[in-house]
Amino acid sequence: MEQKQVLIVDDDVRNIFALKAVLRSRNISCITTGTGSEALQLLKQENEIKVVLMDIMMPDMDGYETISTIRQMPGKEHIPIIAVTAKAMTGDREKCLEAGANNYISKPIDVDELLIQLQQYL
Repeated sequence: MEQKQVLIVDDDVRNIFALKAVLRSRNISCITTGTGSEALQLLKQENEIKVVLMDIMMPDMDGYETISTIRQMPGKEHIPIIAVTAKAMTGDREKCLEAGANNYISKPIDVDELLIQLQQYL
């Protein structure tokens, strides 16, 4: 059976650790990276990635830039992307959706809400 994977993109190892623990406890396979450019490389190589959890505030390439780049990648234009941001300010959600995210969740992450969002795509 094909394993559906979630790609977690976050520059904070504590966030990655917490998200991986939650997903693995629900038998959801995941791979992780700390940068937008690494995420783009992984997406080029991996065909099993079904959903991307994208941190917005990252050094090098931020989440907005990474999302809009993914939207231009042949074969990846429609991959579901859930933007994850600590800056839950007015307008952030709209900015994430404008960049091409399918959905949005703010930190600290509500695990139940995250799982509901993931179920739509897995």
